[in-house]
Amino acid sequence: MKLLFLATSLTHGGAERHTVTLANRLAERGHVCHFAYLKDDAAQLDRLQGVASVQCLHARRYLDFASLGKLAQLIGTARPQAIVAANQYALLYASLARGRVPLAVTFHATFLCSAKERLQMLAYRPLFWNAERAVFLCEAQRRHWGRRAVFGRSSVVIHNGVDTGHWQPGAPPQAAAVRRALGFEESDYVVGMSAVLRPEKNHVALVRAVAELRRRGIPARALMIGDGETRPAVEALARRLGLAERVSIIGLQQDVRPFLAASDVVALPSLTETFSLAALEAMALERPVVHARVGGAAEMIRHGHDGFLFPVGDRAALVEHLAALAQGGLRRDMGARARQTVETRFSERVMVDRYEATLSELATPRRKDGNLRKPAGAH
Repeated sequence: MKLLFLATSLTHGGAERHTVTLANRLAERGHVCHFAYLKDDAAQLDRLQGVASVQCLHARRYLDFASLGKLAQLIGTARPQAIVAANQYALLYASLARGRVPLAVTFHATFLCSAKERLQMLAYRPLFWNAERAVFLCEAQRRHWGRRAVFGRSSVVIHNGVDTGHWQPGAPPQAAAVRRALGFEESDYVVGMSAVLRPEKNHVALVRAVAELRRRGIPARALMIGDGETRPAVEALARRLGLAERVSIIGLQQDVRPFLAASDVVALPSLTETFSLAALEAMALERPVVHARVGGAAEMIRHGHDGFLFPVGDRAALVEHLAALAQGGLRRDMGARARQTVETRFSERVMVDRYEATLSELATPRRKDGNLRKPAGAH
């Protein structure tokens, strides 16, 4: 197949990481994959491996006609059999520039945080309706948006997956070095969180949970892997609660594995998630995840078996589950089951197989009667 992937940018984020991975893996399988992105943020550019071309369209305003023209020119030159747009902004540009090329949109959001975003979604809905395929990341998300009349001409659910070879369990030597470098004691109970510091990720809930755990005599510390707009507020809260030395924010990391391996458990107290890659990565490393029951969390984690779920915003429940996992035996058993869950249900190979099948269906021309067309020269 010849495919064109379109993303808003190459910033560090779940949708961008997912799209880069998908393009890379399909290119490895012999498909010709072109990649374009609208905004000039190339933080993940070096991750694109083996694609036929990469182009930044340098959109400087919401609807940049020069960028739209570049995209139309790229489509004319690359002649893709299908276009894959990641999220609604990329969908807007792809819809306007695609001509008659089949279009799939991968949708990575569930709850929109602002009134402006919710209003914009009303305008985006017809673009979804006109896309040949809408790909949702979990059943909960598909149902949520179905009730709000957001769907494609056809819709499918394809869960995220992670490379189980890359995300191998065990404690690499770097993990012990990370703990020492951050001033952690061997007896410290380290709760990791890998997420951009934005309001909806709710890092402050983890700070307050650490404070409560320490009041109970559990030597808890928080290890936050990421950066973002709420960092000053999180640091201010940690100082106010006397936890400045117990909450470590280490910024964005090219490779988060040593830091997740340095954590005993991982918490995701998010107010909104769709189907968290960060949770799957932690599970693949045999780290049990305590996850807010939001989005597709219940499709990923079996409560009490390979992780814990708690009601959104319920800090008391978050603390109780983290306190239970302070027991090393439970932590190890649950972590081993979490790895098994990823291997059997959420591997990257399974995810890419399903995308390859759905895009192949879109890219295969059909006659007006709905039957497949024969390739030129076939009898």
